[in-house]
Amino acid sequence: MEKDRIVMFPAPGIGHIVAMVELAKLIQTHRFSITILLTTGLLDHPTIEAYLRRITAAHPSISFLRFPHIPLAAAPTTVSRAARAFAFIKANASNVATSLSQISKTTTVKAFVIDLFCTSAMESALSMGIPVYYFFTSGAAVLALFLYFPKLHEERSESFKDMVGVELRVPGNAPLKAVNMPEPVLDRDDPAYWDMLYFCAHLPKARGIIVNSFPELEPMAVNAVAEGTCIPNAERGSDIYYIGPLIAEPHQSEGTAGAKSKECLRWVDEQPKRSVVYVCFGSRGSFSVSQLREIATGLERSGHRFLWVVKKPLEEEGAKQGEELAKPGDEFDLASVLPNGFLERTKDRGMVVKAWAPQVEVLSRESVGGFVSHCGWNSVLEGVVAGVPMVAWPLYAEQHVNREVMVGEMKVAVALNQREDGLVSGEEVEKRVREVMESKEIRETSLKLKHMALAAVSDFGSSTTALANLVHSWT
Repeated sequence: MEKDRIVMFPAPGIGHIVAMVELAKLIQTHRFSITILLTTGLLDHPTIEAYLRRITAAHPSISFLRFPHIPLAAAPTTVSRAARAFAFIKANASNVATSLSQISKTTTVKAFVIDLFCTSAMESALSMGIPVYYFFTSGAAVLALFLYFPKLHEERSESFKDMVGVELRVPGNAPLKAVNMPEPVLDRDDPAYWDMLYFCAHLPKARGIIVNSFPELEPMAVNAVAEGTCIPNAERGSDIYYIGPLIAEPHQSEGTAGAKSKECLRWVDEQPKRSVVYVCFGSRGSFSVSQLREIATGLERSGHRFLWVVKKPLEEEGAKQGEELAKPGDEFDLASVLPNGFLERTKDRGMVVKAWAPQVEVLSRESVGGFVSHCGWNSVLEGVVAGVPMVAWPLYAEQHVNREVMVGEMKVAVALNQREDGLVSGEEVEKRVREVMESKEIRETSLKLKHMALAAVSDFGSSTTALANLVHSWT
């Protein structure tokens, strides 16, 4: 008889797939076979196929099952990108049911692990008696917020985006401006809002929730979730397993990306200890040209060395920051979007790279002393594990929630002030870069948290124990 199997279903897109694969790598060490289900027709990219081949070759007990192509339904233009993505995932429900029933014929499926956005697949698994677990790739503060979201929905009738000046109180979280709620829940007139309500209401119905965090990192939210204050009137919530920090392993890039990555690391290695501020805003962190010029001015005036990853700028000035997914092939002329002569003036103490840098490896270098980040959870964890102080500049999704935790509770970051129109001035960039590079206190706290993170995933650490308990519940 074949080994017992765990089936996983990430949301589309490389970020979600990589996160699920990292979890799979942890689980397979406990003698399970793993099948990861993948959709076709949304956010497919050649780099994903190359990545899957690499994983299959290195980890024979992890296999991938691709669903047949489903065209992205023509949705009205008034509907958000998130709503279209959720509809696409839902359209794959029958593919999930077919795959689970086929896999079950030859092996025992011990658990079905899904992404929050794949809640529509829960029903099929439960009807076959397969226990369902969520893999929650954000932290405990966002988990607390999402568990509490149905309650916030009940208490109000207007959209969060219209609640200017209103602060929301959520157990385990600092007060949050209603307008800073994650995008998919901002507008009640968008189907994504109702999808998110459905997802969040189902969180307590899963057998367990696996969270990419560790209790020492966010004690306030972890306690609120444990005490049940986030799920008013729920008879019993899911079991929670904090197994983080789970960080994608750096891989060797090939071709031009590989050469660029080596050049980047070589430059970083040549700089003095803790002298470089690393500036990067994730895979979707694009800005208008005017904002790029303010960042350049701030970096130049700070006097500090810098490695700055610049994505292709947004077409129009008013476009929402972080809306476009930067692709490696997005070509643009760097000199034309930065202030006149900037590259020339800063060439001895700065390096600007287009689109991408090997972030995990950059942050682990001794010369890196600060990180200007968009507060995406993966980046937050990477900064924490590297022990690097951060400047928190949230752009979209749940990043405003993460910023509150980074600045208020973890105390490893300084917050950056945005103007009403969203623009951040060069003066503000200069001020925060200096603050983070020169603050002894934040540096000491960052190093303390780094050691806590390493302790959590060590042999008898809290995360290692949580994973062992999870796996034990399957055997």
